[in-house]
Amino acid sequence: MTAPTLPPHGTPSAPAADTDARHRHRTGTPTDTDASPLGEILHSEVIAWFDDHARDLPWRRSDAGAWGVMVSEFMLQQTPVSRVLPVYEQWLARWPRPADLAKEAPGEAVRAWGRLGYPRRALRLHGAAVAITERHGGDVPDDHAQLLALPGIGEYTAAAVASFAYGQRYPVLDTNVRRVLARAVTGVQYPPNATTAAERRLARTLLPEDERTAARWAAASMELGALVCTAKNESCHHCPIAARCAWRLAGKPAHDGPPRRGQTYAGTDRQVRGKLLAVLREAHAPVPQTSLDRVWHEPVQRGRALDGLVADGLVEPLPGGLYRLPLT
Repeated sequence: MTAPTLPPHGTPSAPAADTDARHRHRTGTPTDTDASPLGEILHSEVIAWFDDHARDLPWRRSDAGAWGVMVSEFMLQQTPVSRVLPVYEQWLARWPRPADLAKEAPGEAVRAWGRLGYPRRALRLHGAAVAITERHGGDVPDDHAQLLALPGIGEYTAAAVASFAYGQRYPVLDTNVRRVLARAVTGVQYPPNATTAAERRLARTLLPEDERTAARWAAASMELGALVCTAKNESCHHCPIAARCAWRLAGKPAHDGPPRRGQTYAGTDRQVRGKLLAVLREAHAPVPQTSLDRVWHEPVQRGRALDGLVADGLVEPLPGGLYRLPLT
């Protein structure tokens, strides 16, 4: 199915008439709770802020389509926008539709992924493109259950594509949204390390009834967390809901939960894996073991990292001690 035309900032337009009735019968659409009075206030203030401050990002434009939205969601996981933008543009120029990517070897997806990090996302996106081509005629499905059934698509990505590409009513809980809700509503500095059932209930409670508003709220609350209500050095003086933020009103109590996970990189297996993959991305022929041995001085860690890449399907071993990006 072709994605609908998007108004500014990427929220799909939808017919005003009978919208709620149609989507109350959509399998999986949250309808167990109505938007709270607090939610209605937050919606209006955050969406008004978003109208004035949203970044002009390519996946929010009317020509991005559902595939563009899906590609962006894969790339943006744990990766800042500034690093994603050039790779995203190159990716869509080369593979403007899922079928274009599906025709390529999965190793080409890994090669094009470059240094975005977490390269298994490239394999998962390739797998999703193959499934979309085989099961849905090459069009990203607009049904949430069908999105969730695609390989590499989890709860968050299915909700994000349904909301941002098709304007449907789903809670979209990424790290930025979770932080905004934790502070503004729950009154704590940071959300738990992993999404909890309580967070999902809160997100459903705050979800606007109107599907267009719900999709707009999802994008706006995410942008607020990315630009203003950041993990460090939050800009409360720029926040449209600072006057009613529970955490700020409580005096910004310090986080007292489990330690937050760090993002260490130097010296880790992740760094070694990245160096090994960099050699293979640059080569268009199988690479000998000796070439890989040069990238890291410690043989045990280097071997462990290479074995992990093979186990993850990111590297294919060949006879004679040769290695290449996967062809199948």
